[in-house]
Amino acid sequence: MTGIVVVSHSRPLADAAVALAKGLIPGLDAPTEVAAGLPDGSLGTDATEIMAAIERADDGTGVLVLADLGSGVLSAQMALELLDPDLTARVRLSGGALVEGLVAAYAAAGTGKDLDAVQADADAAASLKLRQVAGPPPD
Repeated sequence: MTGIVVVSHSRPLADAAVALAKGLIPGLDAPTEVAAGLPDGSLGTDATEIMAAIERADDGTGVLVLADLGSGVLSAQMALELLDPDLTARVRLSGGALVEGLVAAYAAAGTGKDLDAVQADADAAASLKLRQVAGPPPD
């Protein structure tokens, strides 16, 4: 099953986002790992922790990484450079919004979609919200 890694500068934020996804979609159990905050509890991201979270989330079918901010993406990219190349080939970084993307990814992974489909759902989630806010097109 496709694994998910949540990268955030804040451990409480990441844990809350994962709890939200799991709470909104009961009955599914997509492998989800958190790599958030620094070891001393302060804000930040750690590429080696992201790398370890990716390794924990992977069962051989791939891992989608979602990050809260741009520097989290940079840390995730650095983590990819530290991984074994065979695993790196099975990892995707999502450009999706953290909460919306995570909920979509969790649903997709939990229902057995492959890595490409999980990424597509995560990346598209924010655009669905934008369309909802915009309302129906004018007649």
